[in-house]
Amino acid sequence: MTLWNLSLQNLKSKPLYSFLSVFTLALGIALLLGMQQLKQTFKHHVAPNLGAIDVVVGAKGSPLQLVLASVLHVDHPTGNIAYVTAQKIAKNPMVKSAVPLSYGDNYKGFRIVGTTAPFLTLYQAEFNKGRKVEKAMEVVLGATVAQQLQLRLGDRILSAHGLLENSIDVHADAFTVVGILKPTQKVIDRLIICNLQSVWEVHKHENRAAHASHDHGAAEKEITALLVTFKSPRALLSLPPKLNKMPYIQAALPKYELDKLYETMGIGFKAITGLAYLIFFISGLILFTNLYKMVKERTFDVAILRTYGASHTQLIRIVAQEGLAIGIVAFISAYALITGGLGALITRIHNTTHMYTLQSLSLQELLETGISVFILIIVSVLLAIYPILKMDISTILSHDT
Repeated sequence: MTLWNLSLQNLKSKPLYSFLSVFTLALGIALLLGMQQLKQTFKHHVAPNLGAIDVVVGAKGSPLQLVLASVLHVDHPTGNIAYVTAQKIAKNPMVKSAVPLSYGDNYKGFRIVGTTAPFLTLYQAEFNKGRKVEKAMEVVLGATVAQQLQLRLGDRILSAHGLLENSIDVHADAFTVVGILKPTQKVIDRLIICNLQSVWEVHKHENRAAHASHDHGAAEKEITALLVTFKSPRALLSLPPKLNKMPYIQAALPKYELDKLYETMGIGFKAITGLAYLIFFISGLILFTNLYKMVKERTFDVAILRTYGASHTQLIRIVAQEGLAIGIVAFISAYALITGGLGALITRIHNTTHMYTLQSLSLQELLETGISVFILIIVSVLLAIYPILKMDISTILSHDT
């Protein structure tokens, strides 16, 4: 029988000890890997979508809500602002670009966003098929939309009122698909893009002024938000405060608001990470205790092996291999739990909101956690082999004969 087989037999002979060691260690590893993966997923879906956007201008309300709704498209808008006001802001000498957004409808859960051509530039979006929007009632699809809904060029779709999928309040005017974008791994992948006129046309029956005018003058039109990029960072100190003093509108700083959100979430991340390290430490104690018990309960067997010529090194290898086997099983179990459990949760959220796809852990993160597990095992083994090093063979055999 090889030393590995002997180690495995020892673990099988004490199934409860072995299970507790694997379970607690796997739980600690799973929490550590899970927090790393959630942080990476959050950063992946936030940072790339900010791009060059310095300020989001919209109706007064929660600044964070305005940013989440207009930049990440995961919340409801705070309201509408006059398009003529947005045009005046866009003409400010400090403004490099100002991209208007108008939304409030969806198609099968995917948001329809009315905007202008520079919106695609914000996300470095390129066409996979078709062309850009040239007139009202034409749409360009993000890659995720086209893939999940199996839409093609020339297909016609009917939008529904609101940001949640419904089959009750469906508009009569159909959109025609004229373009499909390449995947960008950004928020634009899950958007349906049209021009502003399309949104105004679809909602003309809701605009009181539209009943009195067929050309929809600029003073009558509204948009949901304005994505502003400044020519110089100095503009951040002067223009947003002025805009916030204006009635009915606010200027929210997306980087600032999302940093605050991340800090708030960071408290939870730190708490769970601290709990993970505590469980990780406790798992080390349990591993040491179980290995130590196994050694103590087999002192007679170990003494017999010594009389047959087994060296200290061979006996220590048996204990070390037991610890290593527990560590390997725990690490694989934890990784499977994170990949399966957390992956299923994120997939469910993705299917509901069309946002968030779980990001894979980097090799560096896996190696760092693996090294921590290895160090924990080495320390536990070193403490557990003390009885072997201090063993008096003649005393043990005399007491058991």
